[in-house]
Amino acid sequence: MKLGFIGAGNMAQGIIKGLISTNKISSDKIIITASTPSRSQLLAKELGVTSASSNMELVAAVDIVILATKPYLLPEILRAINTPELATNKLFISIAASLTLDSLSAHLPLEQKIIRVMPNMNISIGHSVSAVCGNDYVSKHDIAQVINLFETVGSAYEVSEKDFSNFTSLAGCSPAYTYLYIDAMSRSGVKNGLPKKLATKIAAEAVLGSAKMVLESLDETPWDLIDKVCSPGGTTIAGLVALEEEAFMATVIKGLEATIQRDAELS
Repeated sequence: MKLGFIGAGNMAQGIIKGLISTNKISSDKIIITASTPSRSQLLAKELGVTSASSNMELVAAVDIVILATKPYLLPEILRAINTPELATNKLFISIAASLTLDSLSAHLPLEQKIIRVMPNMNISIGHSVSAVCGNDYVSKHDIAQVINLFETVGSAYEVSEKDFSNFTSLAGCSPAYTYLYIDAMSRSGVKNGLPKKLATKIAAEAVLGSAKMVLESLDETPWDLIDKVCSPGGTTIAGLVALEEEAFMATVIKGLEATIQRDAELS
């Protein structure tokens, strides 16, 4: 199996590094194109893969094409490679945000196999959470193959396309909200005398441990875990009450709802 990446930005590089480091695919089976041929050659050398001189050359040489450019560039790219020579048995995977399967299909042959994947930025450290869905022409094997590929850089789940906006809010955008929460915690630490770097490390490790606890306690709700931390008349319950006085939970939900709405507008 040969894999081609049209676009070689941070997301694409994260996937490539994950595939190679886990021996999922050998580096000589990966071909990339970037914004210019010289850029393609430079990145290919850095990643230890092969570059193509054009998108047409790349598509002709691979079995799976991963579309990893900015969303606004994709329609023109797809129109350019949509020639009579394009084989419909090639699998196209798009990681472009907000572009639906229908919008991608409009620029490719009628029966082209297309799978849409939504990773998040934690892909660069091998901890992405990715959503996967396909059009009517992909098989269960195709979906399983793509999930297997993206599990090299985190976790991946088959999700109905109608739920992609919801997924985007929960996994695609939430890293930024989590960073904000960690930074707020660390600034509280600074306010009360800790160095910023140490406060940030402590806050991040506390959040990481709490996330692991949730994953290892799925027979309980996060609220059950909250109750276990809160001693009667203690410090934790005092902090929770203060947060809820400012509608902490409602504010988080409001932020996620705004993400869903904006993603729907862009789609």
